[in-house]
Amino acid sequence: MPTPGLENKCFTLARGPESGPPSYPPHMEVFEFLMPIFTEYGYLAVFVMLLICGFGVPIPEDVTLVTGGVIAGLGHANVHTMFAVGMAGVLIGDGLMFILGRVYGQRIQRLPGFRRILTPERFAKAQDAFHKYGKWVMFVARFLPGLRTPVFFSAGMSHRVSFATWFFMDGFAAIISVPIWVYLGYFGAQNWDWMFEVLRQFQHGIFALLGILAIWLGAYWWKRRRASRHSQ
Repeated sequence: MPTPGLENKCFTLARGPESGPPSYPPHMEVFEFLMPIFTEYGYLAVFVMLLICGFGVPIPEDVTLVTGGVIAGLGHANVHTMFAVGMAGVLIGDGLMFILGRVYGQRIQRLPGFRRILTPERFAKAQDAFHKYGKWVMFVARFLPGLRTPVFFSAGMSHRVSFATWFFMDGFAAIISVPIWVYLGYFGAQNWDWMFEVLRQFQHGIFALLGILAIWLGAYWWKRRRASRHSQ
């Protein structure tokens, strides 16, 4: 059953100034949608939702993991088990896209559901990033929802990336991101204002770090390309 008083708490958090219209924090609608489902169905609901995220459906993975942490913080689950479920859901969801790319290749883009997710524009961006930055783009992709699915699909389709290499790069990124979001939800379960503020700060910090990493990788790729031209 949903947590008693959940709707009132959501309303209190979402309200703006007393005299003004309600204002919702980022991702609050997704959070409110997931909370009763996760509260009632627990680990299975979290796992299935993460699988759906792995297929590129526009549901924020970070909010999904945070919500799982919140229900643990409210006593509906064990937080360490939730972390394990989060890792399993994330890696299996990503791994399915890698395997589908390896087995079916571009044929899967003809299917109606995948055609919307693996659009030609996203697919082209993923392939371009993959060719420029190599295996490290699989690490970066874990933090980029719009490109994660096409990148992992491209990695599998290329037949140049082993499953072990993909698993290491994606697992390395997941072991950083998953505990951050799950334990943030756990410790912020009784203070949602603080939790959403920290979530926002973490997101901005991650994008800043990814920007720095992209610049470094771009400079590295440019130097290698320049050196190869001079050696010819």
